[in-house]
Amino acid sequence: MPKIRAASVADHRAQQRAALVAAAREILEEGDASAVTFAAVAARTGLARNSVYKYFADRGQLLAEVVREAAPRWTSRIRAEMAEAQTPEEAVAAYVRAQLILVRDGEHRIAQALAGDRDAAVLREGAAQAHAQILEPLIAALTDLGDDAPHRTARLLQGFVNAATTAVESGDDFDAVTRQAVRLATGAVTSLAGPR
Repeated sequence: MPKIRAASVADHRAQQRAALVAAAREILEEGDASAVTFAAVAARTGLARNSVYKYFADRGQLLAEVVREAAPRWTSRIRAEMAEAQTPEEAVAAYVRAQLILVRDGEHRIAQALAGDRDAAVLREGAAQAHAQILEPLIAALTDLGDDAPHRTARLLQGFVNAATTAVESGDDFDAVTRQAVRLATGAVTSLAGPR
């Protein structure tokens, strides 16, 4: 049996599994989902390719785990930004800004790489859960504003973020795009207080 460097076999397995997920995420951040193979993640972690099968039945399962573990990380960064806000409108602005910072910092490359992957169908459920988690803090802010359809409004506001993401990834100026997206989103939610 190989020597382990953990308190227990269970801890060792958890460490190895986390290392494989991290390796897959690194490859995705480089922008090529097709490069995520058991051979590639094994090479990055120092494991034999066949050892990867002890942790994941197939490539789709590995990619689904990358998506599953990324969502709480993204959501916690968004929530941390929103926690600094003094008003619901400021919380909406923080929500938009935080997501665009994640895009600027390369986190969105994972989603981009996965979108066209041959296992994309397998990943849709995990991606839907991730998007739902990301919308939760925005829905809470909209509820605080008295929005009677916060889920719908959150999805529409996410459209601003998606369009801004496309602009940033196409080479538009990050600061200018962020300012404009924040203005549009906060203007939209301010109008919720007016007549409908």
